[in-house]
Amino acid sequence: MLKITSKEFNVTDAIRNRIESRLEKLDRYDVQLINPHVIILTEGPLFKIETSIKLGNGQLFAQAKHQNLYAAINAMGQKLEKQLNRLTHKPAKRTLLNGEPAEEYATEYAA
Repeated sequence: MLKITSKEFNVTDAIRNRIESRLEKLDRYDVQLINPHVIILTEGPLFKIETSIKLGNGQLFAQAKHQNLYAAINAMGQKLEKQLNRLTHKPAKRTLLNGEPAEEYATEYAA
């Protein structure tokens, strides 16, 4: 369940819909988003969006600042997509067993 908080102003339906639509784009990576939390702050003339999302194998965190709230939401969504892409497409680490390469690594690169 998505949680959106802001102390400075009320979160309207339009803001909530924009944030939900940006986070729906993360569904194409087939990972379960656990407790997504979005915080909207104002710092002078800028809007600051902070988002933290737990995953089964890690956590995503992104923040973005912009004069336009919707541009900040888009920038935050792009940062989350980039992080999630990096997490899901990271090459699998090859483990060493007692100082020796793992079985599939040894047979694949045997001399």
